[in-house]
Amino acid sequence: MTIPDHHLTQGERRVRSFHPHWKRLVGPAAALVLIAAASGAALFLIPGGWEYSSYARIAVCAIALVLLVVWSFVPYLQWKNTGYVLTTHRFTISSGVLNKSTDEIPMAKVNTVSSDQTFVERLLGCGTLTVESAGDRGQIVLRDIPHLQEVRADLFRLLEDATDGDIDGR
Repeated sequence: MTIPDHHLTQGERRVRSFHPHWKRLVGPAAALVLIAAASGAALFLIPGGWEYSSYARIAVCAIALVLLVVWSFVPYLQWKNTGYVLTTHRFTISSGVLNKSTDEIPMAKVNTVSSDQTFVERLLGCGTLTVESAGDRGQIVLRDIPHLQEVRADLFRLLEDATDGDIDGR
């Protein structure tokens, strides 16, 4: 989920577009495997000669399907439909599956940028980026940003260009 080119202003260019880090999908993937294994075992263990075996199999499949949707498919859709776009003029955060929410922070309004990483996040190359702006929301905390140090360096370079009035080195 990125900004289409026709939504960029004149002279604005996309520097980086990305989704949250893939580590957000570890839990949903584990749920997918566990639900599939548990439902397969339940289907195998239902006795074939039992008069209600077909109803039991349908119930197991229905429950497994509901759990897969809630614990695997919906988190995947949320991850896939969350996007961050860093352009020469703004930082855009958009999210939402059925309803879309978009926050845009103009580079000229950014006051402070900070980052935090746990040990595991340092190993994975992701972390939390906190952007403080002079806007209504004040401070926006963005978790699970991939390539955190590169994003932070790009953001600082763009902030420096915005305060100098220099865009793209011009």
